[in-house]
Amino acid sequence: MGRFDGRTVVVTGGGGGIGGATCRRFAKEGARVAVLDLNLEAAQKVAADIRDGGGKAEAFRCDITDRKSVDAAVSATVEKLGPVDVLVNNAGWDVFKPFTKTEPAQWEKLIAINLVGALHLHHAVLPSMAERKTGRIVNIASDAARVGSSGEAVYAACKGGLVAFSKTIAREHARHGVTCNVVCPGPTDTALFEDYKQGAGNPEKLVEAFTRSIPLGRIGKPDDLPGAILFFASDDAAFITGQVLSVSGGLTMNG
Repeated sequence: MGRFDGRTVVVTGGGGGIGGATCRRFAKEGARVAVLDLNLEAAQKVAADIRDGGGKAEAFRCDITDRKSVDAAVSATVEKLGPVDVLVNNAGWDVFKPFTKTEPAQWEKLIAINLVGALHLHHAVLPSMAERKTGRIVNIASDAARVGSSGEAVYAACKGGLVAFSKTIAREHARHGVTCNVVCPGPTDTALFEDYKQGAGNPEKLVEAFTRSIPLGRIGKPDDLPGAILFFASDDAAFITGQVLSVSGGLTMNG
């Protein structure tokens, strides 16, 4: 038996690197996986890969900045896969520029995707979880939320807000049997990190500097993240809530 047999899991940004790896791992451990992504084609590819491997998955287009889109995706998930047992807020976006070089329109988009989007998902699934007295929420923030990151001021602010929000949700819904925890990736080889490298102007030098600064000696890979995410979503973490875990090769070491 898998740890997530009979459970329905929603992963936003499920068509991307970390999201796709997380969806595949949940499915491997028995979950029914709802792959949510703005890019429906990418979500469908992940879902098809899961089904081809004998797992259960459905793909849904979801613009997390649009509450109607979120409600539609969650409703479709419940209809096809059952009530949501686990929510993984993974979708994100960034602009890699010094703060004074950014514009208010970029701030609005960053906040809409990296903070408000997660609020929409929580608001859509929490009532059912609370009513059923069970649920696991895992929010994907960033080590930028814990220590800052040059060129990511607004992104870091959003992720810092997500950490604080998660702790509050953990307190408000503990009595309902719902846990809420946070995973903070460090530099990870994803499409977002590729954009970050290009924005730095000297990608090779940036990667070299990061690699030197990471005690385990390499940039993270998408497959490095699902272990921590699935732990927080599992019964092994039933007595853990409001916690933040960095998965960064030791780049940051917070008590």
